[in-house]
Amino acid sequence: MVIDKQTPYGNIKINDEVILDIVASEVKECYGVVGLANKSLLRASMEEMLKLDSLNKGIVIKKIKDQYSIDVYVVCAYGTKISEVVSEVQKRVRYALDKALGLKLASCNIYVQSLKEINK
Repeated sequence: MVIDKQTPYGNIKINDEVILDIVASEVKECYGVVGLANKSLLRASMEEMLKLDSLNKGIVIKKIKDQYSIDVYVVCAYGTKISEVVSEVQKRVRYALDKALGLKLASCNIYVQSLKEINK
């Protein structure tokens, strides 16, 4: 999928890989997020977390009419307040995409696939 933007200076085509990279980097920086998870994690192994080369499996971009929606599948740290982690991920993803690409999202859905205990 390619996002087309029209500006006074010409047309810009943004590849979805760019969006995936921006979202993945923001999600990894959020407090309480251990990593991204495969969206079919519940059907696969509960211990499976995505490696750096396959982060795009944990992020889904959808186009609904003229608006975009993003689904992010995460693994949270055990003992953190999940509602705060999810809220922070949503804020950071929306802000980063707006700042970097001028992309306004219709929705940013965060799915917590599992919890993982962090050894100190």
